[in-house]
Amino acid sequence: MNARNFRDPKQMAYTRRKYMGGIPGSKIVKFTMGNTSKKFPIKVELINLEHGQVRHNSLESARIAANRQLELKLGKDLYYMKVVPFPHIVLREHKRINVAQADRFQEGMKSPYGKPTGTAARLKRGEPLITIEVEPEGVEVAKEALERARDKLPMPSRVFITENKE
Repeated sequence: MNARNFRDPKQMAYTRRKYMGGIPGSKIVKFTMGNTSKKFPIKVELINLEHGQVRHNSLESARIAANRQLELKLGKDLYYMKVVPFPHIVLREHKRINVAQADRFQEGMKSPYGKPTGTAARLKRGEPLITIEVEPEGVEVAKEALERARDKLPMPSRVFITENKE
């Protein structure tokens, strides 16, 4: 199963877990990290530039990359980080057979339904992927952390720095 097969949303969103059996769980461990009680003046966001889907394991690897950088340089009390999208979409795959004369078995169903293999978050252009709130001294560290996280994601994205209005 390649990630490029699921990057573009070709099918209808498949989210009704009530009717499905045996969905693999999301690999994202935490959605919020750092100091959640303090209000920080500056917000650094990783904004998506294309419409598409991001799988749960790439969101988790981006979260780990950004959080590791922030913890090393700033410590746990000087930032607040949040992974914004939640992987609701269940990805399905029709397994292929890798044996001799497999072509005889696989003829017939042209678009099979498939079994659940993972989850993904469907994103529109301009939606934030990860937001980090920091003090003015930590802006460069947060920017570097989001650039490392950007390398783990399948779609192009850009880092934006704004004042935190909340």
